[in-house]
Amino acid sequence: MRGPESSQSAMFSYVSLEERIPESHPLREIRSMTDAALKRLSRRFASLYAKTGRPSVPPEQLLRGLLLQALYTIRSERQLMEQLEYNLLFRWFVGLSMDDQVWSATVYTKNRDRLLRGDVAQAFFTAVIAQAEETGLLSAEHFTVDGTLIEAWASHKSFQRKDGKDDDGDGTNFHGSRRKNETHESKTDPDSRLFRKGYGKEAKLNYMGHVLMENRNGLVVDARLTQATGRAEWEAALEMAKRIPGQRRVTLGADKGYDTPDLVESLRELGITPHVARKKSGGGIDDRTTRHVGYEISQLKRKLVEPVFGWLKVVGNLRKTRHRGRPKVGWMFLFGLAAYNLVRIGNLRCST
Repeated sequence: MRGPESSQSAMFSYVSLEERIPESHPLREIRSMTDAALKRLSRRFASLYAKTGRPSVPPEQLLRGLLLQALYTIRSERQLMEQLEYNLLFRWFVGLSMDDQVWSATVYTKNRDRLLRGDVAQAFFTAVIAQAEETGLLSAEHFTVDGTLIEAWASHKSFQRKDGKDDDGDGTNFHGSRRKNETHESKTDPDSRLFRKGYGKEAKLNYMGHVLMENRNGLVVDARLTQATGRAEWEAALEMAKRIPGQRRVTLGADKGYDTPDLVESLRELGITPHVARKKSGGGIDDRTTRHVGYEISQLKRKLVEPVFGWLKVVGNLRKTRHRGRPKVGWMFLFGLAAYNLVRIGNLRCST
């Protein structure tokens, strides 16, 4: 028998949001880990807000909303607010009831500086990594380092001379003119740098993101964002290597771009075995490193870093940043990596 179509809407709902979300939904595991990480940040949040005045939107809800942006590739805060109006799954994850009013998108604009001053992204990232360490998912001996370009929110037309002079008559036709970071800067985002990925590639205004990954499960344990320069990858690799905890001798894998005599020697002075892919000539890696079986294993494991960058750019909306200035771009870069770790840890827990 064909069922009739009823257009009469019910006045009340007797099913709670908690009951509507399936027990097997992957966001449940991520929500649990997120709540545990945010609980560790409670005192930090308290120090960022005044003791008196009108209550603000809870920072825990703001951060859960940013996580949804990264997890579901939502392009803007306004689209996120639109989704929160009718998406019950998103309301449950953020912590809103079915009847709670959704806040304005400008709340993120007003609170972004506050979260930036409190270094909340770094604290949240550290809290997520602490959970992975407590469950034995991290390697303490074998790591990989790599970097990637993140396109800045600035056009070529904004890249103008620092002294204010024009390269041509009207300042709009820059083709054929020689422009360098030493003489030019972006008027839209002065922290960005003109950089190209390789020979024959197009030069764009970029930042450079760097990650330190442990090799057991491919989790990111350290990260930083720098200006795009020819030595940024080596300098960031050395800086993150110095922060590797413990007294054990560790290995650090990387691609051929890191095979320089200076970097290899500096890593060895730190007690770190450089498992860097070997160049045909001019590099610092020799047979005393490549002859070991562990070197071959590191070369296989280091490729786990590519899915990190792939997820961050395709899913996490960081192929081209939507913010300007190194502090804000770095904040979003680190927060996006925390989101990636949450997804990765959730998958690892479900598979065991």
